[in-house]
Amino acid sequence: MVVKAIPVMKAKYWTIEISVYLLALLLIVAAGSKIADLDKFAGQITNQPFDNSFTNVLTYGVPALEVILVIGLLWPASRLIGLYGAAVLLTIFTIYIALVTFNFYDRVPCGCAFAFEKLSWPQHLLINLFFTLLSYFAIAMIKRSNLNKILKT
Repeated sequence: MVVKAIPVMKAKYWTIEISVYLLALLLIVAAGSKIADLDKFAGQITNQPFDNSFTNVLTYGVPALEVILVIGLLWPASRLIGLYGAAVLLTIFTIYIALVTFNFYDRVPCGCAFAFEKLSWPQHLLINLFFTLLSYFAIAMIKRSNLNKILKT
């Protein structure tokens, strides 16, 4: 049996596609779980160590931003912008989770929604690091391989 090598551009394309769809899946699950129980999410936001005057903005803004990023990721013309947005949001979440993990706060501020609520903070940090690095990896692959033009079609 002879195994043919996958053309490099095709392998890069599919690597980017898989990365984008994994990120979109993460964000839509996160947004969906927040939207499904908005009162619980608002309570979790209120329990955060920052000023409660941000509660309304964050309660509606975070899931809305996650949905917008999913649309950006899945729409080829805005994929790179969606990746940058996902990278920034995931970086912010990862820094926050690192601060919780390393006991920066006097109390553990909130439980996470859906599948993540069963994870320890170090496990959550590892998952967030993975997805954060995945977003930067996809950005780098697009920029380096000039696939942005191909992905927009």
